[in-house]
Amino acid sequence: MWQMPALIILACLIAAGTNQLRTDGLPLVGNWSVEDRFSDAAGDSMIISLEQAKQLFNNDEALFLDARPESQYAEGHIQGALNCPWQTVDSYFMELADRLNGQKMVITYCDGESCDLSHELALFLKETGFKNVRMLVNGWTIWQQAGLPVDVGK
Repeated sequence: MWQMPALIILACLIAAGTNQLRTDGLPLVGNWSVEDRFSDAAGDSMIISLEQAKQLFNNDEALFLDARPESQYAEGHIQGALNCPWQTVDSYFMELADRLNGQKMVITYCDGESCDLSHELALFLKETGFKNVRMLVNGWTIWQQAGLPVDVGK
């Protein structure tokens, strides 16, 4: 009976030791903060605050892209936002590309703090060559809670 726990402990010690000796070992503790999770390839945070997004919205200096599926977009979205669902980005991107070439900041959003759709869309846009791209974490929920302008329908 004591042999099984002893073998498990021994295996864990060998694995941890091997991991420490490797030059490309896996980190045992990761940074799971929102800022670290939602960064670009260079490690820079892509997050924009609600206050900054609101100011850009009020000054008409931002284009909002909703990364949620079309059905959720139709139920409600940030006023003036364009729908670009991440799952079908290829079919939507070509028709949106011309509208993204301006000097405006592009702000992507979805719903929920754990939603990665807006992050994936923002990374895609950056990789495509757009420089001025940010994401609003939990965008749809916090926008509504702040009582900011919304639209319903397509």
